[in-house]
Amino acid sequence: METPASAAVAPAAVIVLAAGAGTRMKSRTPKVLHPIGGRSLLGHAITAAEGTGPADLVVVVRHEREKLIQHLTEHASEVTVADQDEIPGTGRAVQCGLEKVSATSGTVLVTYGDVPLLEAETLRELVVVHEQAGAAATVLSARVADPTGYGRILRSQDGSEVLGIVEEKDATEDQRAIDEINSGIYAFDLEVLRDALGRIGTDNAQGEMYLTDVLGIARSDGRTVRALVTDDAMMVEGANDRVQLAQLGAEMNRRILERHMRAGVTIVDPATTWIDADVSIGTDATILPGVQLHGATDIGEDAVIGPDCTLRDTEVGARAEVVRTHSVLAVIGEEATVGPFTYLRPGTSLGRGGKIGGFVETKNAQIGDGAKVPHLSYVGDAEIGEGTNIGAATIFANYDGQNKHRTTIGKHVRVGSDSVLVAPVTIGDGAATGAGTVVRKDVPSGALAVNAVGQRNVEGWTLRRRAGTAAEDAARAALEGRPENGATPTAGPDADDNKEHQQR
Repeated sequence: METPASAAVAPAAVIVLAAGAGTRMKSRTPKVLHPIGGRSLLGHAITAAEGTGPADLVVVVRHEREKLIQHLTEHASEVTVADQDEIPGTGRAVQCGLEKVSATSGTVLVTYGDVPLLEAETLRELVVVHEQAGAAATVLSARVADPTGYGRILRSQDGSEVLGIVEEKDATEDQRAIDEINSGIYAFDLEVLRDALGRIGTDNAQGEMYLTDVLGIARSDGRTVRALVTDDAMMVEGANDRVQLAQLGAEMNRRILERHMRAGVTIVDPATTWIDADVSIGTDATILPGVQLHGATDIGEDAVIGPDCTLRDTEVGARAEVVRTHSVLAVIGEEATVGPFTYLRPGTSLGRGGKIGGFVETKNAQIGDGAKVPHLSYVGDAEIGEGTNIGAATIFANYDGQNKHRTTIGKHVRVGSDSVLVAPVTIGDGAATGAGTVVRKDVPSGALAVNAVGQRNVEGWTLRRRAGTAAEDAARAALEGRPENGATPTAGPDADDNKEHQQR
C-alpha cells in the first residue's frame, strides 16, 4: 500500500452507508445483516470504523430500518443512526449522515456496511494520506486484473492527483484499460464535503445524488484530490449476493486461520477448520480437522481441540482436550477432558482435571475439580462436588413436567451405574448409591443408598411365554442337556472329553 510511515489522527467522524435494499441477496434478511466470520457484514464494518477512534460513528439506514436498528441496539448501541429520506443516491445518504455529525471541521471517512474485509488499519492510513496531503478528498483505490464493472480512477500526468472517476458505461476504450478502480471508500475534508453536497443535484440518468460528484466539485474549486492504492483488492470487495458472501467468508476464514498460525497455533487442516473473528486461541494449542470455533470462544494454551468439534462461546482451559463435542456457552477447566460425542449445553462448567465422557449431555451443571461423568449420562440442573464419579447411564431427572429442579452432589461421591436422581435431591459428601438405585430423598454424608428388591428367577418362563421361538429352542436344548441342533450327545468317555473341549 502506498502510505507514509506516520501515525494516524482520529477522524472527526465515520459514516457507514447501510441504506441499500440489497435485492440481489434475495433474502428477507437485510443484506448487511447476513453473517460471516461470527459477525454481520455491518458488524465487521462497524468494528473497522471503531478502530479509527472517531468522535462520531454514524450508520445511515433506510431499507428494513427497524431490523437494522434492532441489530445495532443489540450489538453496537454506541453508534448514531441517521435515516436516509426518499432522495436516492450515495451523496444523499452521506448528506443525511452529516446531519448527525457534531464536528464542524476535520476528516470524515465514508465506508459501507457490506465490505467485511476492510480493516481499521487501512482506514487509519487513509486518514494519514489525506491529512498530510491537505486534500479535499482522498479515495481508497485498488488495482485489479479485471476492472470490468468498476469506476476507473483518472490520474494526472505525473500520477500524483486524481482528476476524476469515470464509470464503465461512460468510459472510452483507453479509460476502460485502466486497472485502478474506485472502492467507493473516501476520506473528505468535512467543510468541503458539506459545501459540495449542497451543490449536487439529481439531474442525471439515475435521478440520484452521486457522491463521486464531490470530487469533481472539489477539483473545480482548485482543491486537491488524492488516492491511496491498496494492494489487497479483496479488502474492498462488497457482498452483493450469496455467492460473493460465501467467497468473502472463505477469504476471511483463511486470513483468520493464518493469523492464528503465525501467532503459534497449530491448525492441522485449514481446509476443514472454521474460526470466527472474535475467537482467541493460546500459544501451542492444537486444532485438529473438522473444528468450528464460533462467537467469543477462548481456547487456552496447549489445549487440543478436535477432531470434529463445534464450540460456540465456550471457554477451554490450558492443556484441556476436547474431542467430537458440541458445546454452547460452557466452561471447560484446565487439564479437563471432554468427549467423544458429547453435548455441553449452556451453563455447563467443568472443573480442573474433570471429565465429561462419551455420549453425555449436560446443561446448567457445575462439575467440580477432578469430578467425572464418564459415559452415557444426562446431567441437568446439577452441582457435582470435586472428586465425585457418576456411573454409566445415570440420569438427573430434573423436570417434573412443569418446573425444573436442582440436584446437589457432594465431594467424593460414588453414584452407581444406572442410577436415577429425582430432583430436588441432595447427596452428601462421601456417600454412594448402588447400581440401579432411584434416589428420591436426600442421602446423608457417608451413607449408601440402595432400593433394589432381591432377585427372583421365574423358572420355565421362556418355555411357557415364548413357545415356538428360537429362544425356546435354545432354552429347551440347554435344559435337556442336548446340543442346540438337536443331535444326540455322544455317550461314554468320549463325551466327557468333548465336554472338556467345549469348556476350554
